[in-house]
Amino acid sequence: MNILPLRVALAQVNVTVGDLDGNAKKIRTAMQQAHAAGAHIVCLPELALTGYPPEDLLLKPGFVADNLHKLDELIAASRDLLGLTSVIGFVDRDHDIYNAAAVICEGTLRGAYHKHYLPNYGVFDEYRYFQAGRKAPLFLINGVHVGVNICEDVWYPTGPLTLQAYAGAEVIININGSPYYEGKGVFRQEMLATRAADNGVIVVYLNMVGGQDELVFDGGSMVFNEQGTLISRAKEFAEDMLIVDLDTASVFRSRLHDPRRRQERLQVNPNEVPVIKVASSHEQRLHDSKIVLGAPQRLEPKMGYLQEVYSALVLGTGDYVRKTGFKKAIVGLSGGIDSSLTAVIAVDALGAENVLGISMPSGYSSQGSKTDAQELAENLGIQFMTIPIEETFRASLKMLEPALGEGDQGLAAENLQARIRGNILMAISNKLGPIVLTTGNKSEMATGYSTLYGDMAGGFAVLKDVLKTLVYELCVYRNSVGDKPVIPQSILDKPPSAELRPGQKDVDSLPPYEVLDPILKAYAEEDRSFDEMLAMGFDRATVERVMRLVDTS
Repeated sequence: MNILPLRVALAQVNVTVGDLDGNAKKIRTAMQQAHAAGAHIVCLPELALTGYPPEDLLLKPGFVADNLHKLDELIAASRDLLGLTSVIGFVDRDHDIYNAAAVICEGTLRGAYHKHYLPNYGVFDEYRYFQAGRKAPLFLINGVHVGVNICEDVWYPTGPLTLQAYAGAEVIININGSPYYEGKGVFRQEMLATRAADNGVIVVYLNMVGGQDELVFDGGSMVFNEQGTLISRAKEFAEDMLIVDLDTASVFRSRLHDPRRRQERLQVNPNEVPVIKVASSHEQRLHDSKIVLGAPQRLEPKMGYLQEVYSALVLGTGDYVRKTGFKKAIVGLSGGIDSSLTAVIAVDALGAENVLGISMPSGYSSQGSKTDAQELAENLGIQFMTIPIEETFRASLKMLEPALGEGDQGLAAENLQARIRGNILMAISNKLGPIVLTTGNKSEMATGYSTLYGDMAGGFAVLKDVLKTLVYELCVYRNSVGDKPVIPQSILDKPPSAELRPGQKDVDSLPPYEVLDPILKAYAEEDRSFDEMLAMGFDRATVERVMRLVDTS
């Protein structure tokens, strides 16, 4: 039994799908940093080498082969990192392919773990690509039995973690590409604490960080002792290297008080849980360590609700722009709350020098909206220009008279203004190169209160999953941080309006957002039935109207 602590490094890195060279470089750097910090084990996220989720890249044999070649390069690079074992997410291959974790040490691949439980729900589609693993090996590292598994495997109460714990694992390393959704962090922490306590094992949970298309990975890697107590946590929504010293002897002491494990151990098939010794030529490094048992571990504070949602939007926007090869972004500034929040997020993600704001007033735009847009741009310190559309709008109506006739064109004229604005933004993007960030929120898009080829035109919809009421909350939150508020109070105070006709207000076309959004949440997000929504106290006519808008949009 090892009575000395084990130093583990959790390399919470931001990788890019398909960028094998860039990802391998980040992994190699993390390995070097962990070695310099005196770590005995460094772990990298799920599919860190390929990026997550690689999706149809996995259908290309050449990509799978290239990923294995990069792993070979990392194995060779580990030769000089004496005493360090690295756990790296990659794609393994025999007659099929596997979501796998390589365990390497001093120039040798010591073994690999293949993910057992392949999620096929929500944003996951792993059954389409991978074969499921069958074995749950233990790796004997510096006298400590370490079980390695991947993401979904830890969510099952009787999965590979349990087999590994019953077989004698003192430490479980679970590497992840676990995407963020509102409130998941609390649920995740409770689940991991339960797994650690139920199995009497230290759980090292490493998560990926960064944005990839519509997914955001929140990091927040955690370590729990065998009692289920959270002892260390990494930063959320940021790259981090969390160094944790594990008191593995405490696991053995704890198990002496639980005789049930002696019976459970008999149920483990050694063929399913083989023990692989990771022999190091430099094990004296462990004994030379200056680690002090009982020293406090780093425990980053948990973000509040609005802070984590805002951070997810900033990270997702910034990574989408950068990982698709753009450097700058353009935002149409109407003087309304949605475009204001979009611009602020863009500045926080990319820097003020990389954001261009364009005001495109028509004859229906209020003076207040025009001055609000300019004040916002000044507060943010972004480049700002005004391109009026009234002349183009009137000329377009005149051009369309043979088809539309004379007189009030109603909704067609309203949408025409939005489409002129979309054309302007896309033309600037086409010439100057910035990506267009669309500004519509979830409440509008879900109900069809938007214009195809107009305000929906662009490369990335920042607020596509943010309800209108949450837009207001996020604006208030953002104004509360920093040296001074950046979003003018007048933008928060005025009634929302598209300003596409005289005196227009959003409530002319939609229920008030404080009424609409709870119904949208119940219907579109929670999949509640009509009767369930009535039982929640919503008005019958309003529910029918919202359901009709959502279903037809």
